[in-house]
Amino acid sequence: MRFSTLFSLVAVAASASAQTISGQFDCEPAGAFTLCQNLWGENAGVGHQTSTLLSASGNSVSWRTVWNWQNAPNNVKSYANVLHNTAKGVQLSNIKSAPTSWQWTYETVSNPVRADVSYDIWTGTTPSGQPASSASSFEIMIWLSGRGGIQPVGSQVQSGISLAGHNWTLWKGPNANWEVLSFVSQDGDITNFSGDLKEFFDFIVAEYGVASSQFVQAIQTGTEPFTGSASLLIDNFSVALNQ
Repeated sequence: MRFSTLFSLVAVAASASAQTISGQFDCEPAGAFTLCQNLWGENAGVGHQTSTLLSASGNSVSWRTVWNWQNAPNNVKSYANVLHNTAKGVQLSNIKSAPTSWQWTYETVSNPVRADVSYDIWTGTTPSGQPASSASSFEIMIWLSGRGGIQPVGSQVQSGISLAGHNWTLWKGPNANWEVLSFVSQDGDITNFSGDLKEFFDFIVAEYGVASSQFVQAIQTGTEPFTGSASLLIDNFSVALNQ
């Protein structure tokens, strides 16, 4: 996933609902989160995408993204996502727990489709830094779904990893100036996920040399479509970093 800082912030109240954005880098406030289109790869294909904030209350958010993309089947077209505004700036060693819950469904989806539904967590040596920037050291992805034979960056380095009540394969490889670690569900689509992200952090610190002094710089969740069409509903998402 890539993230552009060249976005347009839509001026709506954080408590507003049913607000739709359609521009390539449009974003809007969503309570404790920011909802962004981030159609960073749209020029690789032909299509369109919109994202709609349905509700935001406390530490939870609900939203929908609708997309249709064709051509360049191995290229990601976008990463429509929500980013938590304050769950960041904490060193991995200081995280006591990182509870998260995510319920989602495909309201409609083409067959075939090439897309993932994923967490995108960014860490670096400083407390703050934009995702996919010179400040990034590691990109930690957690794929709750990966359809159509798509693969993460790098190569598979381990399978049968049991974390947060599910089984995962781990992919590892470089992208620009950061390293990507992607946990991919071996259990099929996980449409009702609840767990502690600290389990994933502890695993990569213990097994893959990620320094516990790394800071969480951003936690995003969304979808990376390659080709096909879908209406993806996020019924509810929440996350927190507890020290």
